Amino acid sequence: MELQNSTRWTIGKDEIVWEVAGSSRQPHEDHLEMSGKQVSMIVRYGVDGDGKLVLSRTVIWPGLRTIPNDTHGSLMQDFGQEALPFLQINGKQSVNERPIRFQFDGLLRMESEAEEGLIIVRTFFPSTEAKAALEKVTLTNTSDKPVNVQVVDHKERTSVKGAYGIYLIAAAHDAEDGEQTIEPGQSLQFGIRITAKTVKETDILINIADEEGKRQQLIGQSRRHLRLETPDTVLDQMFAFAKLRTAESIFETRNGLMHSPGGGHYYAAVWTNDQVEYAGPLFPYLGYAPGNEATLNALRLYTNFMGPDYQPIPSSIIAEGIDIWEGAGDRGDAAMYAYGASLFALSSGDLAIAEELWPAIEWSLEFCERQKTEAGVIASDSDELENRFPSGSANLSTSCLAYAAYQHAADLAVSLGKTEAQAAYTTAAEALYAAIENYFGATVEGFETYRYYDGNDVLRSWICIPLTMGIEIRKAGTIQALLSPRLWTEDGLATEAGDTTFWDRSTLYGLRGMYAAGETEIATAYLKSYSVRRLLGDHVPYPVEAYPEGNQRHLSAESALYCRIVTEGLFGIQPTGLSAFSCVPRLPEGWRTMALRSIQAFGRQFDLVVNALTSGIELVVSDENGSRRYSGENGEAFEVKW
Repeated sequence: MELQNSTRWTIGKDEIVWEVAGSSRQPHEDHLEMSGKQVSMIVRYGVDGDGKLVLSRTVIWPGLRTIPNDTHGSLMQDFGQEALPFLQINGKQSVNERPIRFQFDGLLRMESEAEEGLIIVRTFFPSTEAKAALEKVTLTNTSDKPVNVQVVDHKERTSVKGAYGIYLIAAAHDAEDGEQTIEPGQSLQFGIRITAKTVKETDILINIADEEGKRQQLIGQSRRHLRLETPDTVLDQMFAFAKLRTAESIFETRNGLMHSPGGGHYYAAVWTNDQVEYAGPLFPYLGYAPGNEATLNALRLYTNFMGPDYQPIPSSIIAEGIDIWEGAGDRGDAAMYAYGASLFALSSGDLAIAEELWPAIEWSLEFCERQKTEAGVIASDSDELENRFPSGSANLSTSCLAYAAYQHAADLAVSLGKTEAQAAYTTAAEALYAAIENYFGATVEGFETYRYYDGNDVLRSWICIPLTMGIEIRKAGTIQALLSPRLWTEDGLATEAGDTTFWDRSTLYGLRGMYAAGETEIATAYLKSYSVRRLLGDHVPYPVEAYPEGNQRHLSAESALYCRIVTEGLFGIQPTGLSAFSCVPRLPEGWRTMALRSIQAFGRQFDLVVNALTSGIELVVSDENGSRRYSGENGEAFEVKW
């Protein structure tokens, strides 16, 4: 199939840019999310059919809980331009802004032309620490005449009753009172802030310049660690943005920091898939302390539900940790937990963390054992799609997660000196490996691949998961099925053949699985196509949750899954101990080199550099103590130990 996507945006140094004049496909609107520890903002922007600016925001305050205080109980309000401070130019209250350029580098900027020769540049970003969504506005007079400008404040506060009392929501500006004159060639700058607080809280002082500096510091830290360097600027930039989206979506709650999906609905809460299975295993590599803390908080919260009678753990712990949601029954949550917790413990390189998490990992694997069917696979009521699509009484995803969890737990057991557990989990993994083949292995729509559950006769996207977890018996047929017109679409994998619904998580797992199976050239081509669409297409700049559900929300853990295509797929990093990992580099054809710089895992900082040789490749592992070099074939496993 044709892999090249049409693009709207171009790549700059550390940013992407949409030049409106050079884009013929108008009108166009898009939305993206940015988050801080006490606020998240979804900005909707674009150009209408008359060439005018389209702009609105949804602001969410996760720590201000609404009634009912449920999964979606974060204070949230929409703000169109009519609800915010507005401009009067030479006495006119109606300002027509015609966009020239949109730019994103971790902050969203839009440049527009207005009446009287004014250029308006708006920069949007959340406060990193405060309950404030911010906008910096710069007006520049490009005419040869003075322009009189006044910023008019509505000076209204909205009052909302919530779980913690009355909340006050306000939108205000910091411009000087009255009319101001901008001389030719001069500029005027002011800030707009959207804030919320409880009725007893004092008003917060916001300095827009300081807040912008703090946001830039977060972006800079994200760029410095786990830095991807390849000959492909699209992959490098997409990876950099995905790291930022993963790291920024961490919120202060009454039970500590919580990484949460976002998307306008999912805040101050954790899930066994999004936070434990998807994002948690990445955070040790990022060197971002709040991410590691949030992951530990999530893992600890679940231990409160690991009782002696082995009831299923809840799918999510919501409302700042004081309530739960388990409406889809057991989704395979224990398998998700054991898999994510084992990987996180190993990659952290921290013995104390490993010892703390070990009892919970043991409990989760014992739960899986108790869910084994007569066929030897792991039963669950549903999967991560929570009955949106059928999954039977035992699905492929749950069993494959449990298989990988047994393997990682066995490696962790070695580091903890638990030889009996290591032997038991290794044996359990081998038995489950065989059971997965015997129970799920099937011919589906003519492809030698997997049925997703007993009775399934239509191809499903999650047939990719055995590849991701190292099961390659049906590699050829599975990859053929994944890339066939029955499943692969311009947005990646359809959830089910014949349906237009897609969830990026399965595409991201599928691409990682193709690398794990050694199909480097195919995986790279499809990764590039997917990345071009998500980074430079019509909805940018991150992986998304799903469509049509949620209208392609920028959920944060999907960005973590994108990063893991690189760490675990392209570079083939798999932890084998607290200070050891297997590395299977897969250098694409035509690349002379690729590198991951400032990796923070296994309790240290190090670089991985892969160089092409006349025959084979060279892997260079460098840390503060020097460099070690390994040479061999492309796709060969190298064992790295400290």
